[in-house]
Amino acid sequence: MTITTGAPPTQHTPAALARGFLTGGVVGASLAALVVGGIIESVPLFVTGLGLPAVYGLLLFLAGRPRRLREAAVVPRTALAKIESLRAVGGESSDVPVRFDLTVAPDEAPAYRVEIRQEINLVDLPDYRPHGVVVVQYPPDRPGRARIVKRPNPEWVDRAAGARLDSAPGPAVDSDPTEGCVSGFASLLGLLLGAAVVLVLFRAELFGQDAVEQPPSAKPSVSSTSSTTVVSSASGTVALGPDRSLLDKGELRRAVDSLTQGKGTRRALTVVVQERLLSVVFAPTGTEALGFDPRSLPCEKIPALVEEATGTLGVAAPQAWQLTAEGLTGSLTLRITVTGPDGTAILEADGAGTVVRRTPAR
Repeated sequence: MTITTGAPPTQHTPAALARGFLTGGVVGASLAALVVGGIIESVPLFVTGLGLPAVYGLLLFLAGRPRRLREAAVVPRTALAKIESLRAVGGESSDVPVRFDLTVAPDEAPAYRVEIRQEINLVDLPDYRPHGVVVVQYPPDRPGRARIVKRPNPEWVDRAAGARLDSAPGPAVDSDPTEGCVSGFASLLGLLLGAAVVLVLFRAELFGQDAVEQPPSAKPSVSSTSSTTVVSSASGTVALGPDRSLLDKGELRRAVDSLTQGKGTRRALTVVVQERLLSVVFAPTGTEALGFDPRSLPCEKIPALVEEATGTLGVAAPQAWQLTAEGLTGSLTLRITVTGPDGTAILEADGAGTVVRRTPAR
């Protein structure tokens, strides 16, 4: 078996696009039916809005059953893998979702890189460290869907204990690649058309209702300088108004302080920064050895890092950027991902804001 490394395979197949379009249409029609049914007081339409997603989900389940049976009959292959890096991407329970960058070394095929997401119990987290060797299993026809075997048999335990694996060249193949712009556009188009069909069919009942006008003084107003802060036991978010940015001078530091105020030395598993949104996943209580102090982020250097990532790594017209800070078991690392028509570029920096790696758009 030959495994080709490189960019993840495209997901823009006709079946995937059709499924995305149909799913969007069902969602749009269901939401529109609920809203219109409530406005015109039509019980059958409202019930249809509730039942349509359930029927669609059942049909998808039945349609995919033969494929799932075929996949279940395939005996997975077992191999050793080297952990290149890992980072937590959540923390709502005792099982923490962790994204692993692995070098998988099958016995009868070339080694390859793969990026997977797998839930790991907090008690077992210290067993997974960069450059460690683990046992994985994957379907023979889909090597990118590797999964770490948490309790391998004694033979593989002995092999992993004495193995020394070399790193395979990147980039890592994503075992769960996100849908691209084309799939997203198909889903959005289906959603809009589904809602439009319901509005057109019931336009007479809907627009025949007497319009009730609000006096000018009752019209709501939205402040462009407002912000919303939400803090729970597991996470916290700060959302800025449309005319503000976390890259503005002092904004990111104020946002971080608003989430950590009164929290003492509470640590974070991950911090995600976007243009107007800050998200923090806190480490569960009693796990002080995990994560990092979010107040240690080099907030004053982050705007310059984002400017470098969006302007010097080959993305001519950046559409979005995101900074992810993580330090699950080691030193703090910053990862800025920039996407655009030219591809995806990545800039990595250490906890002091010093650039350590640049990956131009491909």
